[in-house]
Amino acid sequence: MIRPATSDDVPAILDMIRELATYEKAAHEVRATEEQLREALFGEHPAAFVHLAEQDGEVVGFTLWFLTFSTWRGVPGIYLEDLYVRPQHRGGGHGLALMRELAAICERRGYQRLEWAVLDWNEPSIEFYEKLGAVRLDEWLKYRLTDEPLQRLAGRRD
Repeated sequence: MIRPATSDDVPAILDMIRELATYEKAAHEVRATEEQLREALFGEHPAAFVHLAEQDGEVVGFTLWFLTFSTWRGVPGIYLEDLYVRPQHRGGGHGLALMRELAAICERRGYQRLEWAVLDWNEPSIEFYEKLGAVRLDEWLKYRLTDEPLQRLAGRRD
């Protein structure tokens, strides 16, 4: 079963975020708190959305996503920040069901893109996405500003 998350799901969401970060060898980078997630997901101006996969009443996976906008197409799209299914539940169709839910949201709302990034060493995920028909965008390089470089660019002076 796939359903939108509620505020009560925040502890489970944060647990899975930590599990995913550990899998991606980046557990030390997780700084999110339950309070931050509650505000970001369920506050007055939600910044992102979460759908959960459940099996027998247990949360076994999630997607966290937010809206993007394509200037070329002139319509919004979805950026999938995270897709995670707990290891003991992989292979049960939960990842596919979560992706189908996002695709259905795109279809219902007239969005024309569903995009995400995957680590280059994550062969099981790459294989899963390519089986869905996803196309790797090798010509696009991803960049990120965080912490001090972001503050410097913003003109923050300490």
